[in-house]
Amino acid sequence: MPAFFSLLLLDPKLRTARRFCAIAFYLVIVIVGSIPGARAEIGEYAPGVVLHSLAYAFLTVLWFTGSSGSMLARTLKSLLTVAMMGAVDELVQSFLPYRVADVADWAVDCTAAAVACLLLWALLPKTSS
Repeated sequence: MPAFFSLLLLDPKLRTARRFCAIAFYLVIVIVGSIPGARAEIGEYAPGVVLHSLAYAFLTVLWFTGSSGSMLARTLKSLLTVAMMGAVDELVQSFLPYRVADVADWAVDCTAAAVACLLLWALLPKTSS
């Protein structure tokens, strides 16, 4: 099983697929979050902080492992991309009368991305680029 996860996260041939999955997952987040009442129903299982943290950390892992370059370059690409994704998600929510855009949610998204990048720096081989 570890070889399977290593293949999914480190194989350079799958970089484009990981970025595609990140974009698809992000679109699912935005679309499901735009359905009236869906956020309230999901909130019964986990609070918003947990949902934002897990979702945006997962997006960061996909984007980081889908990027090329040094660890620093991949970190910067991931942080900037996920911060932008979180900001656009909150912007979309600001247009919906049944949702509220919150800067605190965006801060949670960015914090989750930073923590995910730190963990990736610690866990991934330094030679993978």
